[in-house]
Order: sequence, then structure tokens, then C-alpha cells
Amino acid sequence: MIVAVVGGKGGVGKTTVAYNLAAACDGIVVDADLGMADLPDGDGPDLHDVLAGDADPRGCLRPGPVTILPCGRTLAGARASDLTRLSEALRTVERFHGTVVVDCPAGRRADVGVPLAAADRCLLVASPRSFALPDAIRTRELARELRTGLAAIALNRTTGSPPTDRVADVLGAPADPIPEASAMRRSINTERPVTVDRPGSEAARAVAAIANRVTAGTG
Repeated sequence: MIVAVVGGKGGVGKTTVAYNLAAACDGIVVDADLGMADLPDGDGPDLHDVLAGDADPRGCLRPGPVTILPCGRTLAGARASDLTRLSEALRTVERFHGTVVVDCPAGRRADVGVPLAAADRCLLVASPRSFALPDAIRTRELARELRTGLAAIALNRTTGSPPTDRVADVLGAPADPIPEASAMRRSINTERPVTVDRPGSEAARAVAAIANRVTAGTG
């Protein structure tokens, strides 16, 4: 199964949710943001090399608490990347390792459509603030155009009583809140997923619930 994690806009914590979702699904996370990679990288080949035809994706995996297929940080690497190779790279990783979570580029940038089209389903990460809803709606429409099913919506960094019912009604999928939590914010830098670092916390339970929604019907 390939799950695309998309965001209505930048700054909603999409990458953090993708990393923690991969941990909860016992999957691999792929940094598919070719121009603004955020996940930890390594010293070896990366997704830029794969998309340039110079590396096998299986040889680029970076083991850790969550196995990562990292992306390079150079403009030259991004320019040399052929996005038509991405779908096969993701399927190759899926065939050998099972669940693949793809951290897509933010917002409505043109390159978000490629990993979204390659995915079996998607998770939309959104801000609980009402002014951010139009961005989430536009991303939802893109997923619909590409016929990628929306498995769930993660309302990230919530406080108080988030508008889960309203968001679910507007976007047409279950909406789950992930509360504001320091363990989530630091999870990538420390490489400690919240389900490992704070397994009994409200944030860990929220991520686990979203993972269950995303993986429902697979096996």
C-alpha cells in the first residue's frame, strides 16, 4: 500500500505527521519533496539519484526507528530528477517492504500530483483554523481529480475543541485531531516517533487511530 500524505498549505506539520504515520503503520517514509526535503538524509544515494536513473530505491533506504528513503538537498539534483520514474520507484519499495508513506510537496505545487496519482490512498493534513479550510478543499479536489481516495483528514496541532465534524462534512472523510504536543514537534529531529517516545500520550493515540483508518481494508 502506498499512502500519500498531502497538505492544504505549507506549515501544517505534514512531514511530522508522515514520519509518525509511517512508524505507526510499520512502514517506510519517502521524502518526495524534491526541492524542499525535510526528513533526515544520509551520506549515500537518495531519491534524486533514483529519479535521475543512477540508483535503485532499495539501495537508498536509511534504516532507523523509521526507515527513510531520503531526498537530496541540491537544486542540481532536483533539476536532474525525472518525475516519471517516481511511481515505479514507490512500487519497487512497496513490493519489498510493504507500506510506503510518501511525504508529498506542500500545497498545490505541480509536483504534488505525481506522488498523489501513484498512491492507493491519501491522508490530508490540515490546520484546524477555519481560514485554512479553502486550501484543504483545493487539495481534496486534486485528489478527487486523480482518483486517489481520501482515507482520513488529520487536523494537526489542535487545542480546545477542534471542528472535526464540520471538516469531515466539507471534505467527505473522517477528521481526527492530533493535539499540540512537544513529542510530535521534536520527533523528526530526535528520530523518536511519538508512538515510541510517548506511547501512552494523547498524541500517540491520535496517530495510531489515524493509522488504523488509513490501513483499514488492507491486509
